[in-house]
Amino acid sequence: MAGGAVIWGALALLALAVAAPVLREALKPRIATVQAQAPGAFAPLSRGRTHYRWHGPEGGAVTVCVHGLTTPSFVWDGLVPGLVSAGHRVLCHDLYGRGYSDRPGGAQDTAFFVGQLEDLLADQGVDGPVTLIGYSMGGAIAAGFAARHPGYTRALILIAPAGLGHDLGPVARLVARGGAVGRWLMLAAFARSFRRGCEAERALPSSVPGIVDRQQAELRWRGFVPAVARSVAGILAEDQSAIHAAIAGAGVPVRAIWGAEDRVIPLSRKARLAALNPRAQHVVIAGAGHGLTYTHTDRVLEAIIG
Repeated sequence: MAGGAVIWGALALLALAVAAPVLREALKPRIATVQAQAPGAFAPLSRGRTHYRWHGPEGGAVTVCVHGLTTPSFVWDGLVPGLVSAGHRVLCHDLYGRGYSDRPGGAQDTAFFVGQLEDLLADQGVDGPVTLIGYSMGGAIAAGFAARHPGYTRALILIAPAGLGHDLGPVARLVARGGAVGRWLMLAAFARSFRRGCEAERALPSSVPGIVDRQQAELRWRGFVPAVARSVAGILAEDQSAIHAAIAGAGVPVRAIWGAEDRVIPLSRKARLAALNPRAQHVVIAGAGHGLTYTHTDRVLEAIIG
């Protein structure tokens, strides 16, 4: 009897340990509770409400900035003033699952995010052409849009673009394989890994005030970590070679900006893009890591405006 009680006790503790990450996620507040406080506006799109902000002069050439896997549209706050000063009319939005936007379920592949951008541009009455600036995972989204709508794309600017090979760490590699184990592991381990990565950048200069704390604040909202997991197993698990070949074939002007010290999207990916699109232009920023959009903003802006 005593032995049986020990076994059942151990099983109960194991079940609690397994359930804890799921319960912790379920108890987080919903982003809808603070959407009314958000700057900018919301568009009711096909998969949910999307938070967006316009910057710059009416009638300016439209430039759409697409952020990456974990940092919402505030990642552009340091870069936008320079784009506006150069005459751009800039549209920034939060991808589903991030920032103030809704958290719909389902796979988050290229079609999912390109669909969100298509819906948003239609809702805003933007009939093209537009310049697309995509950072990290946003580079994969922008490339997917450009391949589908080459006539709608004035130019494609890729900043440390995903889709050509990356390294998000061992947890992400397991999550990319999909399945319940990967999703559970993300709930159990991602927050600690994410905080550690953010803290590693705290001493770096940033054009976005408080960016480390703002990044980590995303963890408190229900649906953020599952959205990251779906993207890792979705768009970030896709090889975009055919997409970039299609962009090259359509003649869309492409400029890629790389961080020389980037450990997430390593500089070696530059050669891969060059092979797929020999006409693409490349700028390498010395000393920059994966956070180059906010750590080396002036150099990135210079590379964009050219």
